[in-house]
Amino acid sequence: MPNFKYRARDKFSRAVSGTIAASGEDEAAKKLQDMGYVPISVEKARDFSAHDLLKKFKSVKLEEVNVFTRQLYSLQKAGVPLLSSLEVIAIQSKNMYFRSVIEEIAANIRSGNSFSASLRKYPKIFDEVYVSMVKAAESGGNIANILERLSALLEQDIDTRARIKSATRYPLLAFVVLCIGFLIMVTFVIPRFSVIYGQFNAELPLPTRVLIMINLLIRKFWFLFITLIIAGFIGFRKFIRSGFGRPIWDNFKLKVYVLGPLMQILIMSRFARITSLLMKSGVPILEILDLVANTSGNIIIARAIRNVKESVNQGRGISEPMKASGLFPPVVVQMVAIGEQTGKVDELLLSVADYYDRESSYMIKNLSTYIEPALIFVLGIMVLVMALAIFLPMWNLIRLFRPS
Repeated sequence: MPNFKYRARDKFSRAVSGTIAASGEDEAAKKLQDMGYVPISVEKARDFSAHDLLKKFKSVKLEEVNVFTRQLYSLQKAGVPLLSSLEVIAIQSKNMYFRSVIEEIAANIRSGNSFSASLRKYPKIFDEVYVSMVKAAESGGNIANILERLSALLEQDIDTRARIKSATRYPLLAFVVLCIGFLIMVTFVIPRFSVIYGQFNAELPLPTRVLIMINLLIRKFWFLFITLIIAGFIGFRKFIRSGFGRPIWDNFKLKVYVLGPLMQILIMSRFARITSLLMKSGVPILEILDLVANTSGNIIIARAIRNVKESVNQGRGISEPMKASGLFPPVVVQMVAIGEQTGKVDELLLSVADYYDRESSYMIKNLSTYIEPALIFVLGIMVLVMALAIFLPMWNLIRLFRPS
């Protein structure tokens, strides 16, 4: 009996995935329903091959997805059939892996699958938001408008990432350069003082002795250090992915100096903008809240959004659970409350997203200024240690050579 890969939701709306043995897709879907799951996708599991292994190391950049979306929007707006549009875009794609993906999507559509179902087979390229908006477009027949909104959303994400990278480039470069200088000093400079002092039976200063000890430990037990680093990295990854560690780590990320508030603003901006776009596209509000919770990337904020969903499901509205969460500023809660009263929640949420975008732009613009005090403190400590380790032995050598 063949195996089928599935993606589904449990009774708590949590995403689950795995494989199940069945004679066909229909039977696999029925088995999942009997298990209390709501199937999202069911497809036959392929045998492992070298081609599958290579795919794990291939990727598609967000910029390439945006170019694909923008090109598809232009062709759909011009009235070109979907299959013809995909064939043209595939030919123009410079990423050979992405070209093969587009060709496979076109082949799936020819075999009778919908465009959204074909996209869903590539979750690492097209996320749930992308697929849901395309699915809504298929129902409403407004694919060009939805693609335009998707492109705007992708461009917003790309621009935000670029600005964060630009703002953090200098602090990271300064820290890396100083670390390299520290390693060079510990490896080549400090040990020479040990040789010179040994000739005079003199004792090295404490900072220098500490750095020499670090050098000896690294040289003699380098394999142990590498093992500890790898084990620590693997253990940390398992911890932050566990049910116990994930909330702790996500809560820490929201509270860490400077970057925590910025991350919270960016997630909230994305939540408001996606919710607004999906509401305008005709996606049901409960499905929207479930989707944005799963794609928030932070379990603390996901819980707050699920509380909003529960409130909506019970007919209590959106603004009250937003206020109770403590994650939304009062001005945002007030705007959403007004939107509920006027029946224009989607428009007000778009205003909320614009508000958050202005806040994030200001924070990113001044990110280097915010990071500088902590960076200067860390760099100052490292420079002080290096200076003491180098200059104290030099001053002591002068005393040794000075005639008594």
